[in-house]
Amino acid sequence: MAGMVIIGGGLAAGSAVQTLREEGYDGDVTVVADEAQTPYQRPPLSKGFLKGDEGLDAVVLHPDDWYREQRIDVRTSTAATAIDPAAHTVTLSDGSTLSYDKLLLATGSSPRVLPIPGHDLPGVHMLRRLSDSEQLKSQLSAGGKKLVLIGSGWIGMEVAATARQLGNEVTILERDAVPLAIALGETMGNVFRRLHEEQGVDLRTSVNVERIEGTDRATGVLVDGQTVPADLVLIGIGAIPNTSLAEAAGLQVERGILTDASLRTSAADVFAAGDVANAMHPVLNQRLRSEHWANALNAGPVAARAMLGKDAVHDMIPYFYTDQFDLGMELSGYPPLMKDAQMVIRGDVDAREFVAFWVQGRRVVAGMNVNIWDVNETVQKLIASGEDVDLDALADPEVALDALVTA
Repeated sequence: MAGMVIIGGGLAAGSAVQTLREEGYDGDVTVVADEAQTPYQRPPLSKGFLKGDEGLDAVVLHPDDWYREQRIDVRTSTAATAIDPAAHTVTLSDGSTLSYDKLLLATGSSPRVLPIPGHDLPGVHMLRRLSDSEQLKSQLSAGGKKLVLIGSGWIGMEVAATARQLGNEVTILERDAVPLAIALGETMGNVFRRLHEEQGVDLRTSVNVERIEGTDRATGVLVDGQTVPADLVLIGIGAIPNTSLAEAAGLQVERGILTDASLRTSAADVFAAGDVANAMHPVLNQRLRSEHWANALNAGPVAARAMLGKDAVHDMIPYFYTDQFDLGMELSGYPPLMKDAQMVIRGDVDAREFVAFWVQGRRVVAGMNVNIWDVNETVQKLIASGEDVDLDALADPEVALDALVTA
């Protein structure tokens, strides 16, 4: 029998499955996940789960019994190898074929490979899957190891914080002059730089990584002619959307699977959500591909409702959060819109208690609250309104943020 087929084992897939049942769909639902685990969320992999503060129950979305009770067929350790949109079929790695009425592609993204000698040595890691986090955890949990991270994006910085808190020596190697500069710009990137250096992280910027050294396993990283000793190495230089399945099926792909605001692809009855979807955003009025938790959490339900023929639009303002040492942060906005924006600060940057706004003209396009809480919803409203704001009032902690929301 046909029904709903979801390809993927992450949060977008899991939240879509749950929504199908919550919306009253009673037909067949099949999840095709190439990992051994049922659908799970990824933020704990670099934070609480890696640190040992959280167990598997904080990672998986539902226990196995839930899927049985909901009559959901989860095919773990099984990959989709081909899609035939005309025939409405999916071919699986075990040779079987599934028919579908509606199909959701939630295939996620994969870590970008660093093409240098030694990148494939034992002891060199990338962090994307639960098994990756489990391997890192087994080596870092006792402390005393030398961890070298190549790249200072969000994954690298979060793992660095976790590893230091577990008592490991941590070195970060970054090609750019400032960590997180692509995501936040230099001013805010330096906030995180100071945080990590205060906690004993050896953060080396503007460096050229030449190769990973070792014979049977990684023992160091050659950087500008000098070797940085390592017991293990983590490469975190970004991710690439997993579009090969969609491309082979003839779907329109450009920096992700192209979708409309309801997450419909160019193929009839095929939808895409999560990291892999490059969706038209009705509020920001441009295409947007986000690799963050909140996008997957919200896009899955939108796709599910659209699959059921209901009105559904993915119009959430992009949101991201991180916890590193004693710093908690929430960021709302789309980084490409932040690139040439003016920055307005409310609060004390040196004390790491502030809200930073990125402003185009007098319009807020992004906001980041650091160790200040219960303001993110207002920040999102300021962005979504598209209205001009008084920049002096925006910077003044004595002026309530709510008072600046006019739409």
